[in-house]
Amino acid sequence: EMLIDDLNNTIDGWIKALKHYSFIQLCTKPSPESWSPGQMYLHLVSDTNFYIRQIKTCISSNDNAMEEASPFAKKMFLNNDFPDAIIEGDPSNAQIPQPVSKEHLMGLMLNLKNEINAVAILISTTACKGKTKHPGFNYFSAEEWLQFADMHFRHHLRQKKRIDDFFKIDKYA
Repeated sequence: EMLIDDLNNTIDGWIKALKHYSFIQLCTKPSPESWSPGQMYLHLVSDTNFYIRQIKTCISSNDNAMEEASPFAKKMFLNNDFPDAIIEGDPSNAQIPQPVSKEHLMGLMLNLKNEINAVAILISTTACKGKTKHPGFNYFSAEEWLQFADMHFRHHLRQKKRIDDFFKIDKYA
């Protein structure tokens, strides 16, 4: 239950922050090799939807229940955080489009929050303990996918801070 509370708080922070960007800012890259804020939001939505699909698979069977996360992933789960480093993501990340509108992004974030809360309820009611394979960290349980989602959102807060500094956005405004 604490996992979903933490994740809700994190997502709420991202939703609140979205209100501080103009649509022009949402589509502006601070540098040619970085994402715009809108692309960062779309990345978070896309990846979290992938995690939700993984959770649904985990809670519907006991497949791979004896498999484990990699030692690196176990350390991240123990620390409840990604390492403080810029991580080179999947090459497909370069193809993330710009957002259609600020309202569309807001709708995606609110829908994502509803979806993640729905699967959190399913996690708490299932007897299944399956696991699915993460592309880089071996096998995660449903609970680990949920924790990973929160860690992933928080990891991108560092990137968001760099973007906000570029736009001179006061996070306390």
